[in-house]
Amino acid sequence: MERNGILERLFKLSERNTTPKQEILAGLTTFMTVSYMVIVNPIIMSDAGIPREAALAATIYAIVFSTLLMALWANFPIVTGPGMGLNAFFTYSVVLGQGLSWQTALGAVFISGVLFFVLTVTGIRGKIIDAIPNVLKSSIAVGIGLFVAFIGLKNAGLVVANESTFVGLGNVMDKGPLLAIFGLILAAVLMAKNVKGALIISIFATTILAMIVGVQAVPHSLKDVFSATPPSVGETFFQMDLKGAVAYGIFSVVFSFTIVELFDTLATLIGLSKKANLVDKNGKIPGLNRALAADSIGTMASAIFGSTALNTYIENATGIAEGGRTGLKALTVAILFIFTLFFAPLIQFIPSVATAPALIIIGSLMLSDIRNVNFDDFTEVVPAFLTIVMMPLTYSIAEGLAFGFISYTAIKLFTGRHREIHWMMYVITIAFFINFYMSSH
Repeated sequence: MERNGILERLFKLSERNTTPKQEILAGLTTFMTVSYMVIVNPIIMSDAGIPREAALAATIYAIVFSTLLMALWANFPIVTGPGMGLNAFFTYSVVLGQGLSWQTALGAVFISGVLFFVLTVTGIRGKIIDAIPNVLKSSIAVGIGLFVAFIGLKNAGLVVANESTFVGLGNVMDKGPLLAIFGLILAAVLMAKNVKGALIISIFATTILAMIVGVQAVPHSLKDVFSATPPSVGETFFQMDLKGAVAYGIFSVVFSFTIVELFDTLATLIGLSKKANLVDKNGKIPGLNRALAADSIGTMASAIFGSTALNTYIENATGIAEGGRTGLKALTVAILFIFTLFFAPLIQFIPSVATAPALIIIGSLMLSDIRNVNFDDFTEVVPAFLTIVMMPLTYSIAEGLAFGFISYTAIKLFTGRHREIHWMMYVITIAFFINFYMSSH
């Protein structure tokens, strides 16, 4: 009884018409749907040169820390953690694309977290979001989806480099691409049937099949799967290079992290809060600013641990559909993620062809926002197209943003529709031009 009393005071269960059992079951459901991040994120971050064990530990600690903030401070049924798209941007655009060290990239992540926090507590966040047209907000999500899917196709061996055509089709009869196709179809079928944990099931099934056909080594002992000693973040903890990030003048990098965080977090939080019936009679979401502040603090912590900026996982919807309404659901997920630390050795046995299907599926799910583009308005179609297509083609979210913002402002201006341009769009456009100039010299 006393235990329920504590839970009631912490999470206001009766006020939100829920029970501890309902919240815990909702947390278990959410954990099953987001647990693939523990596998996928360290693999992507390790491509940037971060030691995989440290990347794994940083991923889990970032998820646990930020989700505990959401649970105990904001009382939101939300799990946050290193985000898809942002991790790809970190690795393939910032580190590999621009040649920065991963320490400098972590510095940019930390700065973006600070900016996000300042923008939230000062109320400037809302003004920036209002300034950016809906067509660009939608195009950003679609472009990131294509970028993530492209990386998945590349990791699967389905898309390869080609001297004549830049990219081409890989040998789909090789074992690697065949395994990826198997995983992709399996994941799609399971998701179509609303199977909980579809992506993680696909990853493990593909990994086992890869071991059977000889593509991946097989664990030989229990210590290859389980360790009583959790992985350490010693190699990445507080390794962000803030001076390097500032000295490099990476406006577009910090801006990209911040803008994507703003849009993704706010849009997802609002959508999930409505789904969880957390909107009051005035249409407001009590505690939303606290949740946004928690997310920005979580991003700073993520950089300190050694991981990338955070997203509010859309997979939270599965737990909310199961009745999750309070921070107890998020607390349950955080506790479950702590236990995954002890299965760290297993990560080294999961090949990229097993995680590639998850990237492709996630990318495809992000394409839904294309319906918000007005294809009858040429001044919006072109900026939307450039935003979307330039992200995967330049291998950079930042470049896609730049082309989208600049083209939108220019086309609206020269067609006499300058009244549709918020003054802040001019500031952002000029900043992108300056960044292009500095990057080329």
